[in-house]
Amino acid sequence: MMVPLRPETLVARLRDLGIATPQQIEQAKQELANTQERFSAILMRQGLLRDADAGKRLAAQCGSVPQPLDARPAPTPSAAQIPTPVWRRHRLMPMREEGGKLLLVTDDPLSVFALDFFQSRCGCVMEAALIREEDFADLLGATDQPSARKADAISHTDQTPSVAAEVEPGSSDEPIIRLVDSMLAEAVRRRASDIHIEPGTARLRVRYRIDGVLHEVTSPPPALHGPLVSRVKIMAGLNIAEKRLPQDGRLQLAVEHRSMDVRISTLPASHGESIVMRLLDRSQPTRGLPELGLLPEEQARWAELIRRPHGMVLATGPTGSGKTTTLYGALALLNQPNRKLITVEDPVEYQLSGVNQVAVKPSIGLTFAAGLRSMLRQAPDVIMVGEIRDQETAQIAVQAALTGHLVLSTLHTNDAPSAITRLIDMGLPPFLIASTVQGVLAQRLVRRICPDCRITDNATLEERQFLEASEMAQVIRSNGCDRCHGSGFFGRVGIFELLTVTGAIRALIVRKPTASALRQAALRAGMRSLREDGRLKVREGLTTVAEVMRVVLDA
Repeated sequence: MMVPLRPETLVARLRDLGIATPQQIEQAKQELANTQERFSAILMRQGLLRDADAGKRLAAQCGSVPQPLDARPAPTPSAAQIPTPVWRRHRLMPMREEGGKLLLVTDDPLSVFALDFFQSRCGCVMEAALIREEDFADLLGATDQPSARKADAISHTDQTPSVAAEVEPGSSDEPIIRLVDSMLAEAVRRRASDIHIEPGTARLRVRYRIDGVLHEVTSPPPALHGPLVSRVKIMAGLNIAEKRLPQDGRLQLAVEHRSMDVRISTLPASHGESIVMRLLDRSQPTRGLPELGLLPEEQARWAELIRRPHGMVLATGPTGSGKTTTLYGALALLNQPNRKLITVEDPVEYQLSGVNQVAVKPSIGLTFAAGLRSMLRQAPDVIMVGEIRDQETAQIAVQAALTGHLVLSTLHTNDAPSAITRLIDMGLPPFLIASTVQGVLAQRLVRRICPDCRITDNATLEERQFLEASEMAQVIRSNGCDRCHGSGFFGRVGIFELLTVTGAIRALIVRKPTASALRQAALRAGMRSLREDGRLKVREGLTTVAEVMRVVLDA
């Protein structure tokens, strides 16, 4: 066997190189016992290393020269007590048991600091030797099993550690891995936008949000809640020992040959931690306004607004109404070689080629306001601010619009006219709002009738009243089929109202009007309301009256 790595030698060398003190190494080892992260990753998070692979580059400096592999792995009963994905995560490979010791190899010298943790789990003494990176990769390939790297058509990208969650002592982690992977695969197959895992007093509830509506699915036993949470946390690089505070993370997966970006949110609740996994399909192209459901007349007006050389154009609506998708569609139209486009988002949901995208990081001071302020020094033509949340961001956005930039952003308001009054409530002078805001697009998303099971049916009295068409005898419905999983809906379509700021409306804004007064002025100027746009979508057979009434406040 090759010469084993000596942790005490590495500690002394790291101290001599000024990388980490013995006290910092001990603190990192304690954190490893709590989080089970790779040791190099802990040092990176603590700012002691630049990246998680720096340990390999430190090998020569620490006096450890990688050796060629001189043996193949043999069955090791002690090592079998720890799942293979956990060994892999820490860049360790059990080779054989000899003289009461478990002998391992690694390509990362810093991995030996994880041995204390593994020794306590296996109850035996361990030694590790350093081998070449290519030999370690060959070992991984030779011992790879489909269940360890892929389950239910899911594979983890390099950014996602494929590791096992902590479960009850002595049990196998593989079923938990397969359970989480099958949840993700099923959610993707059913076109879910997010997965909700919610503990209760006597049951664990799992729901998928499909086309904006939650659907309960078969849930695992309540006893699996803890292992499920741990597995999801480890996948997202979160602290599994922290159960009292909310945490956020993200990971990337390949599910059925589709590249998915998964955002993870944990929330401590009265019966345990609630988990929400938001699924973003990065392989899908950016949807244009026709696909979103904007009618040709509004498309032309919207295109004219976003092609203006300066000013502010807003998209409004509640969370999940498609505002960001609308702005991405606008950026796709504006993305030309003669324009510089910059965005500041929380987070960056889709990568847009040719667009400079910045993700906010409040923990280090990179807020929307700070990002927007810095963006102005980059001489952009078009700026997109993911959301105007406060007065400071609003003021900088208005100043940018006044100084020759086109600013696109979103607000959380119920309709288009309320966006103007919301900016006034934030403390912006009405004359500045009147000078900068060019237009506001309010929107909602309604479920689209499934094309495979649509039928013509007699309209009810309520439907005729909503449609303001007493003579309309029939409407389009759906029966439910295998394609839509019995829901009768497949996909979503937008309903919109587009307020264009005319001269008359500018004069009204200066007088600090109410939202109601602005709405009346906009309707007189030709704005089609959300309710009216919903009527048109129902008459075209795209959706139902019930769907429009579900999402439109005044329906």
